[in-house]
Amino acid sequence: MTAHTQLPAFAFLCALSILFWWHPLVMTLGLALTNDAYTHIILIFPLSAALIYTDWKYADSKQTDSPARWIDTQPSLRLGAILLALALLIGAYARWGMGVTHDDIRLSLSMLALVTWWIASVLVCFGARTFNSFMFPLCFLFLMVPIPAFALDRIVEFLQYQSAIAARIMFRLVGVPATQDGIMLSIPGLDVEVARECSSIRSSLMLIVTTMVLAHLFLRSWWRKILLIAAVIPLSVAKNGLRIVTIGVLGTRVDPGFLNGKLHHNGGILFFGLSVVAVGAVLWVLRRTEPPRKRESVP
Repeated sequence: MTAHTQLPAFAFLCALSILFWWHPLVMTLGLALTNDAYTHIILIFPLSAALIYTDWKYADSKQTDSPARWIDTQPSLRLGAILLALALLIGAYARWGMGVTHDDIRLSLSMLALVTWWIASVLVCFGARTFNSFMFPLCFLFLMVPIPAFALDRIVEFLQYQSAIAARIMFRLVGVPATQDGIMLSIPGLDVEVARECSSIRSSLMLIVTTMVLAHLFLRSWWRKILLIAAVIPLSVAKNGLRIVTIGVLGTRVDPGFLNGKLHHNGGILFFGLSVVAVGAVLWVLRRTEPPRKRESVP
């Protein structure tokens, strides 16, 4: 496959995918626009495209090799064809072979098949070298797959319970007696239920997406990237606990209006910002521990 045929072939395969998976794409977009737990999906494709462009420009600026080294003129036809066939099988099974199945599982499988088709198209048209060069932004597209409802419920329950534990510990640290019964917290003058909305599932998933992008852009070693992304879980829990404690203390000691005021309903962005700052601090520490980048010699 020559450079003149690679892009048209890739465009053709992408057009086929849009035709075949049009309905799941529309459903996923609607889900992202109407359900807080899936808002992050809107960002995935633009971020992936931006990361591919950033990686390309960074490699081009180095000029250690021709930029053509990022494009493999030898396509990975065998592997690509296998993945294309797998994507078709999954997509066909999701559409016609599942019988009476929850729509959320059908949608998740359809989007999984679509992303697999896109990655297979890259292998078929541009080769394994190109895929390896842009592995992260391409695999990042899997975040477009909606989390099935049964898995999302387990995640929300985990965040609710852990947030309640974090809030109880923080209440005691600031001198407020607190007891916990599951997701119920009791402090003098107030009983707090860490409801589903208080799990902050949207901001937690957005924080994961943000952290993955930062790790890719600013860290080189895989273990540091994994460590930074893993730090999101306790930071998300701590963020939720801090929000509960802040509203609870202000509502019982300053003004009861805080219990149902703007900080309660619209203060998520403030605590999300604090969590991003905390991620930035961890990133700074990890970046400082990395060995200096070796200078690349130009022949």
